[in-house]
Amino acid sequence: MAGVSFGLLSFILCLFIIITSQANGQGTIAFELSVQECDNTRGNYTINSTYHTNLNTLLSSFSSHAEINYGFYNLSYGQGTDKVYAIGLCTGDQNQVDCIGCLNVAIGDLTQLCPNQKEAIHCRGECLLRYSNRPIFGTVQNKPIRILPLTKNVTGSVDLFNAVVESWMTNLTRKAASGDSRRKYATGFTFAPNIQTINGQTQCTPDLSSEECTKCLMESMVRITQCCSGNAGGNVLKPSCRFRFDPLTYYGPTQTLDPDSPPPAMAPPPSPSTNKTSSSQSQGICHSLLKLLTS
Repeated sequence: MAGVSFGLLSFILCLFIIITSQANGQGTIAFELSVQECDNTRGNYTINSTYHTNLNTLLSSFSSHAEINYGFYNLSYGQGTDKVYAIGLCTGDQNQVDCIGCLNVAIGDLTQLCPNQKEAIHCRGECLLRYSNRPIFGTVQNKPIRILPLTKNVTGSVDLFNAVVESWMTNLTRKAASGDSRRKYATGFTFAPNIQTINGQTQCTPDLSSEECTKCLMESMVRITQCCSGNAGGNVLKPSCRFRFDPLTYYGPTQTLDPDSPPPAMAPPPSPSTNKTSSSQSQGICHSLLKLLTS
């Protein structure tokens, strides 16, 4: 009877938490950070020029690369000064269909926001898109940078909370940096004092070295802790890496990499095609609370 009562209590508690988190979900949605920038220093192109045609061909080719099922696209197309380089990156919890859908949304946004700039970037919660008329593979890019703290304060000791954040996010940084040229990504949760959950996410573009990835993420942690000590969450976006911690779960299970699939070489020239889908994410925190209640 006691076991049944505890199970019922756990279910009711989880249901209450889910309803409460959804009611408070506006804060989580508002916490999503995005970056869109058109770089006017890299030059402009004219409509229907060779560069414009190469750009459209390249961006429309993402969905044709069925062999890329790990969320990282490093493509180029064209010759000489009209050659276009592009990077597409999705978080490790996005399957191939959702990843392409997210990138297609980014492509649509950038072509409207940056109608004739040769270099542009779009980054949001689930994916990143960059293109340029210069080589961008294997190059750390720290700007533009966007930093957003969660407008919820820590309960109890700020110093103790910050110490747990630093330790946990350093661990996730090491895990992400140890990835291969297909994926450098890590997520996980831990607890701070007063039963405060810390869900962390770290990611770098996989073309960076382990050392470059670590430096990019650790610099992000320094920036968020310097500006926003006492906040229960923080989100830092840069072209080369993302760094985020939050009391709510905002990521899904990490997609499994094919162990037989070798790290990618330079992709072949693209063939035009399009594929537009929608992207979605699920949220949940019962797993962490139930674990705590039964420990």
